[in-house]
Amino acid sequence: MADLTTLSLIAPAKLNLFLHINGRLPNGYHELETLFVFLDYGDRLHFKRTEDGAITLKTQIDGLPDEENLIYKAANALKLATKTSFGAEISFDKHLPSGGGVGGGSSDAATTLLALNALWQLALPLEKLAEIGVALGADVPVFINGQAAIAQGIGEKLAPVNLPEIWYLVVHPNVHISTGVIFNNANLPRNTPKLSGDWQSSQHRNDCEELVKKHYPEVEKTLNWLLKYGPSRMTGTGACCFVSFETQHAALEALKSLPETWQGFVARSTNISPAHSELRTKLN
Repeated sequence: MADLTTLSLIAPAKLNLFLHINGRLPNGYHELETLFVFLDYGDRLHFKRTEDGAITLKTQIDGLPDEENLIYKAANALKLATKTSFGAEISFDKHLPSGGGVGGGSSDAATTLLALNALWQLALPLEKLAEIGVALGADVPVFINGQAAIAQGIGEKLAPVNLPEIWYLVVHPNVHISTGVIFNNANLPRNTPKLSGDWQSSQHRNDCEELVKKHYPEVEKTLNWLLKYGPSRMTGTGACCFVSFETQHAALEALKSLPETWQGFVARSTNISPAHSELRTKLN
């Protein structure tokens, strides 16, 4: 296995193909069932191992202190958990929208844990990285695990699935939605029955969608605009919405007609996280 001192990895987007909320736990977290799939599109993070023990972010996000950036939090959590003497310089190219429901922050955190586990020669198993990651966000373990999955509990109980890899147009209507605000809203449905039997034959939906449409009309406009291409859905707590296509060409043609006030991208779904695929290639 290669001993790398620098590493560049993707932090891929995810889609929730459905999101059912089954109840609320005493600690305030929600019990849910959701289907995660990865996309071959995301942020790109660059890591350099250092000997001084410091964690340094070379890229900043306006309005977000380094100490609140999930990249920094993940690196610091891994360092504290392992007591390593190494440090890291980290820069990143941000492509995924904040508050978009495509897992940008969680994916950044997971890619940070995966990359530094390699660069710092820690050899921690994925299960241990997931334990560290879940404290940073409920979606982090699925990115650590790296396999399309049905997630249950608060998102930490994962059952791998294999889905057809297809093309998606993902549209962000340039509104920021706080996951915490949506999950704390008294009107959020919290009583969807748990899945039983074959999850593929069930009727699925996103339990956050109606509430988000009510409070963010631009999301409803986006979902309605996408309907001309097929059944449209919202991912996570929004604001990104998506529709599937059989070919890349068809998805790109739809992207061309996107209203100027929105942003969008076309990506192919993958059952294995592109971060895992890249990491395996670079370590071998």
